[in-house]
Amino acid sequence: MAGWGYRGCPVSRREPHGTGCRWPWRLLLLAWLSLGCGVGTAQGPALGTPVRVPKPPAPARPRRQPARGAWGPWGPWSSCSSSCGDGVALRTRRCLRSAEEEPCTGDPRQYRLCQLQGCPGGSVPFRAMQCSLYDNKPVLGTPARYRWVPFHGAPNVCDLNCLAVGHNFYYTFGRVLDGTRCGPGSPDLCVGGRCLSVGCDGILGSGARPDACGQCGGGHDTCLFVHRLFQGADPSSGYFGYVNVTKIPAGATHIKVTDKSRNYLALMTSDGRYVLNGDWSIAWPGPYEVAGTRLHYARAPDGTESLEAPGPTDEDLHVMVLLQEPNPGIEYEFWLPRGHPQPGRGDASPLRQPQPRGAGSPPAREPPVTPAPAPPPRPGGSAMEPPPRSPPGRSGAGAAAGRCGRCRPAKGRSQRIRHFCQSDFVFQGRILARRLVGQETRYEVEVKTPYRHRFPLVPREYVWVPNTCGCPPLREGGEYLLMARRHVNYERTLNRILLQDDGYARPWTPREARLVREAARHCPPPRPP
Repeated sequence: MAGWGYRGCPVSRREPHGTGCRWPWRLLLLAWLSLGCGVGTAQGPALGTPVRVPKPPAPARPRRQPARGAWGPWGPWSSCSSSCGDGVALRTRRCLRSAEEEPCTGDPRQYRLCQLQGCPGGSVPFRAMQCSLYDNKPVLGTPARYRWVPFHGAPNVCDLNCLAVGHNFYYTFGRVLDGTRCGPGSPDLCVGGRCLSVGCDGILGSGARPDACGQCGGGHDTCLFVHRLFQGADPSSGYFGYVNVTKIPAGATHIKVTDKSRNYLALMTSDGRYVLNGDWSIAWPGPYEVAGTRLHYARAPDGTESLEAPGPTDEDLHVMVLLQEPNPGIEYEFWLPRGHPQPGRGDASPLRQPQPRGAGSPPAREPPVTPAPAPPPRPGGSAMEPPPRSPPGRSGAGAAAGRCGRCRPAKGRSQRIRHFCQSDFVFQGRILARRLVGQETRYEVEVKTPYRHRFPLVPREYVWVPNTCGCPPLREGGEYLLMARRHVNYERTLNRILLQDDGYARPWTPREARLVREAARHCPPPRPP
């Protein structure tokens, strides 16, 4: 039997001449490389030995989730937690499940706000009443007695934190009763030790909020946003008066109209009744109730106006503008429920609207209007801010162009008394600007000192002279004592201060002011406007 020598060759197969056996080394090297390459791979080792490839593990079968129980119907609401003011009502539901089913998800209790009649005057607030229940009772393990009042500086607002009267410490007597306000003036209520907000559905903690259209819990995708700029009715030709801007349909919310000029926004309801700045009378800024919502009217000293209302409106509203100068643009916006008919860009009100004529337009068929006699005053006119005077149409008393003669200003004691007693407006004014409008002249006047006014005056007024001849002579920058009348035409589309060409217009001096006060003694008491 052949054995292995020191060098690893079989002893019986030695090579002559000391060369040794080379082929066993090659065989060993090849076997070593084959074994090293085949370990841990999906390929077979050298020498063609097959390797068994392991099969991938079978996918795990999904574990069956246990079913959850189902909620039963809600029970009836409990009585309110308070006898007056605000409180909460409770209702509950049961989770219907078997022993193998998981508990139901959600809250088994639901609270809603119940608002009762207000508590009578002098009633003790709800939180203060709860603190007073512990008056003169031992606390803190001592025989000391205290009186307690609510303390609102503690971290948890729904704990009954009460301050000892006359001392600098407070004590927590557990939780407040359900329905207690979270804090003074807070609309939120404490329920089960938690401060919860009331959703628009009346449920505490529901988180329901109205969308832009006023729908409780709705999304903004159900609403339509209308945002436009009205640019029109350029009065460069002398056209002044009321012009339609747009119609705001019923159901609109988040209404906002803005005008940055000396023009006046006006608002009319669907039955033709003016709410703001109608019939040439300017309303005071402030809140107004209209179309089922509260409208806030603001007017800044620079003339900027805005109308804002939360809505929703329960009738159509017509926005108009009373033009006094070129319209720079009126911006308006509101929200409507999707599918609601939108107002057109040129939507005009089919209702009554004054349409003053532009200068030079043919006069309407109307009885001749004499500016002298004052028309019957409108009821309630004294409660309004004075109306801006609109530019005129053609006046029956106006002098035609090219017929100018010599000015004959009024002067003398008898003329002063006569004009003073027959005038609706007597005031000291400074002439700011002069403009020819058709066959008439318009003066912008700063009213400085009123001596007589049967109708309200604003600090800046338009005074109209029915000619273009410069009679009476008034220069820009000069101060005059003016006696004028109120002119309202037959159509009631003009309401202005009219100074006749032979009217009383004298340069103002302290002597003139003294004389005009003396003239007031010779007039009967003026009729109330």
